Amino acid sequence: MNTIEVEELSRNFGQLVAVDRVSFQVAEGEIFGFLGPNGAGKTTNINMLCTLLALSGGRAIVNGYDVVRQRSEVRHSIGLVFQEPALDEYLTAEQNLRFHAYAYNIPKELREKRIGKLLELVELSDRRKSKVRTFSGGMKRRLEIARGLLHNPRVLFLDEPTLGLDPQTRRLIWDYILALRKENNLTIFLTTHYMDEAENSDRISIIDHGRIIALDTPDKLKDALGGDVITLKAVDNNAAALELKERYPELSSGPSPVVQNGVITFSVPQGEKFLPKLMDSFQSHLLSIGIRRPTLDDVFLNLTGRAIRDEEAGFKEQMKGMVMRRGHGR
Repeated sequence: MNTIEVEELSRNFGQLVAVDRVSFQVAEGEIFGFLGPNGAGKTTNINMLCTLLALSGGRAIVNGYDVVRQRSEVRHSIGLVFQEPALDEYLTAEQNLRFHAYAYNIPKELREKRIGKLLELVELSDRRKSKVRTFSGGMKRRLEIARGLLHNPRVLFLDEPTLGLDPQTRRLIWDYILALRKENNLTIFLTTHYMDEAENSDRISIIDHGRIIALDTPDKLKDALGGDVITLKAVDNNAAALELKERYPELSSGPSPVVQNGVITFSVPQGEKFLPKLMDSFQSHLLSIGIRRPTLDDVFLNLTGRAIRDEEAGFKEQMKGMVMRRGHGR
């Protein structure tokens, strides 16, 4: 049974196509990940599915409700944790949850019981009377997850759930997310640009420039690269990449050698057997060589010709330029 069904979903902002006719389904109890760099269209997709943004085209059904015609029903059947903090920092943890419970008309006899249970689940019971402004970033995120679950939603939307958190806190947040899915058969739809985070998904949709360019399980996406990933650094990387294509025709059946961040990256079916041949051929101008199993970053690199981390850097520079231009225009 599908909890979410999306057909040809689109969103335009003037001439900018933010989401370009995407289609996918999410099964009940599934963790479904949207993986892509900033500006790829991840948050725009979530906002449309949560009825926070109008559709430019297409159709979306969430929990059996149409996001255009049945907005109220959709909103009452989902939980949402925003990318940006949305807590009142001058209220206590339980006051934040109580305010949310009022908004969803949760009966008093259920309200306090659920608040207590969820604070215990995210290990904040001892801080229930503390004001949120005294919380760490990880504690605030845990409280936001508890708030998103307070009205017993069937689907929980998480927009970059661990953005800006340290690795240890990110792992802790994911322990809670996985426990929630197991305990409640909760459907979880998340967006992320962290590769290790995406690995926790049952299926991943890779989105780039508003379009879905791949959709499958993490293992199948990596297996599609064809075995092992070889990375090498030569005296002249561009010349070496061309020579690789000419000397080894078998590379044409997999991802072509790509020069990225000062190294050449490509995939081969059996890296251990290919490595000796490679070293014999390039020994005179080879600076370094390595072999490893494919990652989701390799998948994105193969599909787009660039790495997500480079897209992130480019996006930050673009936003910095926009801010500077606005400042000069004042």
